[in-house]
Amino acid sequence: MCSLRISGPRTLTALLTAMLSLQAHAQSSQTPIQPLPAPSSIKIASAPVPSSSNSTDDLPDAPGTHASAEQTANQQPGSISGTVIDANGAEVPGALVALENLDTRVQRTSTTDGTGSFKFDAVEPGRISLTITSTGFAPWISTELALQPGQIYEVPQIALQVASAMTEIAVTFTQHDIAEEQMTFAEKQRVLGIFPNFYASYVWDAAPLSSGQKFRLAWRTLIDPVTIAIPAVIAGVEQSEDAFNGYGQGAQGYAKRFGASYTDTVVSTMIVDAILPSVLHQDPRYFYKGKGSIRSRALYAISTVFICKSDNGHWQPNYSNVLGSLASAGISNAYYPSTDRNGIHLTIDNWLVGMASGAAGSLFQEFLVKKISHGIQPQSGD
Repeated sequence: MCSLRISGPRTLTALLTAMLSLQAHAQSSQTPIQPLPAPSSIKIASAPVPSSSNSTDDLPDAPGTHASAEQTANQQPGSISGTVIDANGAEVPGALVALENLDTRVQRTSTTDGTGSFKFDAVEPGRISLTITSTGFAPWISTELALQPGQIYEVPQIALQVASAMTEIAVTFTQHDIAEEQMTFAEKQRVLGIFPNFYASYVWDAAPLSSGQKFRLAWRTLIDPVTIAIPAVIAGVEQSEDAFNGYGQGAQGYAKRFGASYTDTVVSTMIVDAILPSVLHQDPRYFYKGKGSIRSRALYAISTVFICKSDNGHWQPNYSNVLGSLASAGISNAYYPSTDRNGIHLTIDNWLVGMASGAAGSLFQEFLVKKISHGIQPQSGD
């Protein structure tokens, strides 16, 4: 019997199929079939197969394989940890720790535990910034940290400093506050450093005085030692000339003359500078002009006897001075000797004298007083 030569796997498959069909037919026909040759006698010639198709041991590395492995190693995450204490070395629990990767802009936050410690795991390598904040402490910001791939970085102990106490206060000045400050400066003004010059304002648009401030300024003027000394001197001169002889001579006569003179000052100051200005809402101060021709300044100074600023800043008739001076002159008849009272005529005379002295005083204020006064608040442009 010759041996079969089968070439190729496809032929082998066909042969096995035929054998199975033949055996099935033999069994169905009860016809004995000669047995097939033993498998060892069948020579199957297989097509050569390249060894490279069954093994990768000798394959060359694909392009980029080493680069990918190196890139993976360079991206291996690391960790950052540290401890936060205060200036005395005590741990600071609950402090907020903010981490930012400056390269990837990834941000993470954590808080310190009861021992003041914190830790960030799986941190991508790169330039890292840490910021730590806690109530009562000044913020702490790290210098740029360079975290290497896979590095376990422990930040040196961080000591927070106590925050400096800073309180923002919004200060709002009212008209009353400004007037109070201006009045405080006015109370330091003195002619030749001696005589009070409290009722001159060198701020043209000074804040209006309240009623309480008008009364306080009047009272401050009346209790000034110089204000008291002037009637004392006048009383001495009157006694030496035996003026108002109804008062007599000696200590009693001097006391009566001093009382009358000082009462004139008290009545005039309270009525002209406090009571009527409060009722009529007028400003009792002289507002220094200091600009313009001599004639315009002189006319302005004289006119202040009859006109004044109201509390709303408008100019109006000076009822406080005109009516106040007339009332003061009438009241003086009540305490001067009866022999020196001349009814309405004395009142008018005293009133005219008062108005004339007021005009002279205003001229004095406009052209001279500022030059010889001390304690005047410097103004812009002076």
